[in-house]
Amino acid sequence: HSWRFWDLETCSEILHQEGHSGPVYSITFHRDGSLLATGGLDSYCRVWDLRTGRAVLFLEGHLKSVLSCDFAPDGYHLGTGSEDNSCKIWDLRQHKSIYSIPAHNNMVTYCKFAGTPNNSMLLTASYDSTAKVWSHKGWMPLKSLTGHDNKVMCVDCSWDKKYIVTASYDRTFKLWTNKSIS
Repeated sequence: HSWRFWDLETCSEILHQEGHSGPVYSITFHRDGSLLATGGLDSYCRVWDLRTGRAVLFLEGHLKSVLSCDFAPDGYHLGTGSEDNSCKIWDLRQHKSIYSIPAHNNMVTYCKFAGTPNNSMLLTASYDSTAKVWSHKGWMPLKSLTGHDNKVMCVDCSWDKKYIVTASYDRTFKLWTNKSIS
């Protein structure tokens, strides 16, 4: 239902904000620090202006809970992963979803952008025991990372895009090299 913004130096709360009708499950900062996005079990994503504390965008389109959200490196797009098995790419300037990716056969637990504004990719993780790598142009699948025996809960990429790491309910994490991704 709510989220809190903290000052780590003073260990004090700067802002406590409500806005979702269900628990908030995901939160991420915009790269410039002025915005924050939240994903909720109410199936919505909200973008907040940290200078005013107000919600500036209400992103509606998922059929089930939003479990993950991440700003793209270009700062103008946001990715959301949902229990509806899809990942959506939102254009923050147009205030709408521009791509709906039928990403997995089960809920999308995590979505993460990697790369630079001119050369980014999207990573997704799912309860279907896979993680996937998506190209920026048209959000086409580049690779399905299989090998876990249970739900894949999160995925991340090294800053140089040479490695991807996945973590799973099978009590393992896997490190994928660029050669295994290509």
